[in-house]
Amino acid sequence: MLTASSIFILVVLFFGIVVLFSTIKIVPQGYNYTVENFGRYTRTLTPGLNILVPFVERVGHKMNMMEQVLDVPTQEVITRDNASVAADGVAFYQILDAKSAAYEVSGLDNAILNLVMTNLRSVMGSMDLDDLLSNRDAISEKILRVVDNASDNWGIKITRIEIKDINPPKNLVDAMARQMMAEREKRAEILEAEGSRNAAILRAEGEKQSQILQAEGKREAAYREAEARERLAEAEATATRLVSEAISAGDVQAINYFVAQKYTEALGKLAAAPNQRVVLMPLEASSLIGSVAGIAEIARATFGEEPSPTTPPTRPRPRTDRPAWTVPQSQPDAD
Repeated sequence: MLTASSIFILVVLFFGIVVLFSTIKIVPQGYNYTVENFGRYTRTLTPGLNILVPFVERVGHKMNMMEQVLDVPTQEVITRDNASVAADGVAFYQILDAKSAAYEVSGLDNAILNLVMTNLRSVMGSMDLDDLLSNRDAISEKILRVVDNASDNWGIKITRIEIKDINPPKNLVDAMARQMMAEREKRAEILEAEGSRNAAILRAEGEKQSQILQAEGKREAAYREAEARERLAEAEATATRLVSEAISAGDVQAINYFVAQKYTEALGKLAAAPNQRVVLMPLEASSLIGSVAGIAEIARATFGEEPSPTTPPTRPRPRTDRPAWTVPQSQPDAD
């Protein structure tokens, strides 16, 4: 049986344990506790061991000071060009001041979520669909700036707001796909046309350079040919001058050589003429020599020289009834 003294001891022990637990508070890392004195905020407990005045002070709010994540549900948004899209996102925030977060706003998570949703619709509704789909970073930056300014009095910092998905209606997606295909085909045709134009330009440049090189080659060939003719003419003039000087000096052999050379060249040109079918040539080679000798006699008569006693005058041989050699040129085939 418990006696009255035992019961009293047990009551005192229980009361001491309750007082001990209400006096000593251990705050975990990443949290801050607010302390209220008869319902009024007095101070904030930081992580570690803290002592409270029993029956006077108590813990008001336990605030998570770590960065937290809020999922933004899907929102139906009407863009500036009257296109309906569904968008959702995610928001990251961190409590910087436990007192403001606990006593400046009621329901912190719900307040942040509604603030992000309303600004999401406002920012996306002020943009065209094409800008909306291609400027997610700009949308996130605008929403972050507006929400962070609005929640500054709440003792929190909105660190990031990201747009996860933007889903246009299916018929709009199909129209965008057709538009993209038409745009790609247009660019392909433009690139093909530019390639054809560049190829034509390169071919024209090549032909131009080819014609320039051919013209330069012809000009160089004409220059070389004219130079060769000039040198040949100079050589013939020199030969003629030397022959003239030899004839003036009384050297009959020079004129014989000169006349025989011209005679032979004329006979070769006559034989090579394309409009000749039959070429008549003397039967004996002495006929050519006789003709040269006859020309030499004329030269002697002209310059008034006597014929050499050792070389009797040569008379042209009379024609005989023997036929001359005929050299028929090759006839082209009948076919």
